[in-house]
Amino acid sequence: MQRRKIIQNLLAIAAVSLTATFAHADDKQLKIGTMSGPDAQIWSVVTKVAAREGLNVKVVEFNDYVQPNAALDSGDLDANGFQHQPFLDSQIKQRGYKIVNVGLTYVSPMGFYSKKFKSLKDLPEGAKVGIQNDPSNGNRALLLLQKYGVIKLKPGVGTNGVNATPLDVAENPKKIKLVELDAAQLPRSLDDLDAASINTDYAVKAGLQPTKDAIAIEDLKGPYANLIAVRAQDRDKPWVKKLVAAYESDEVRKYIDTQFKGAIIPAF
Repeated sequence: MQRRKIIQNLLAIAAVSLTATFAHADDKQLKIGTMSGPDAQIWSVVTKVAAREGLNVKVVEFNDYVQPNAALDSGDLDANGFQHQPFLDSQIKQRGYKIVNVGLTYVSPMGFYSKKFKSLKDLPEGAKVGIQNDPSNGNRALLLLQKYGVIKLKPGVGTNGVNATPLDVAENPKKIKLVELDAAQLPRSLDDLDAASINTDYAVKAGLQPTKDAIAIEDLKGPYANLIAVRAQDRDKPWVKKLVAAYESDEVRKYIDTQFKGAIIPAF
């Protein structure tokens, strides 16, 4: 009888220990990297939805597009949500990251802005036009300039995974000068430029409204929907599915629609 009681006690202790272990695993804080501004605003809503599903999410804000993937790859983050697939593809190609897309977030059409002109057609000869210096967003800017007839690119570049650069401009009737800058610098450089391509998150932080202030803007349909990324080794973990579901909830969709009024559009 005494031996049975000892065994029962040991089993009870083991069960409590095992339960505590699983509880600790469920309570692990997930660090999610994103950009300050609209991205961080949306993720603040996601964290509340995720909490109801038992996820403890901490949002880590960044101010450039390079650090979030480096931090995710190194294990300092569990996931990030700030980039589109072409940008992730270029980062993987350049740096060898083993990072994968696990869900879509929103579409944020890129636009050109100017403090001097109302249309890209109004640009004078020799105008200075700012574009992003990273391959995928610079490519978007050049395609937008081509769409509005400012330049013409060489055949076969700009699409199908081949990013265009200023060296790929075949026709430039107004001899505009393309000024490549870090994406974060473009809003601050508007005074010194005739026009600049600005990502929506940076535009909004600079007090610009894409649907109102842009003098040219991308179509809403395209490959540039932002996404949630995790390390390839984590893609099938239960928390990933919960995190994506939290973002793709009706609550988050309603917040995006109400808060951003068409400047940012849910992609789920």
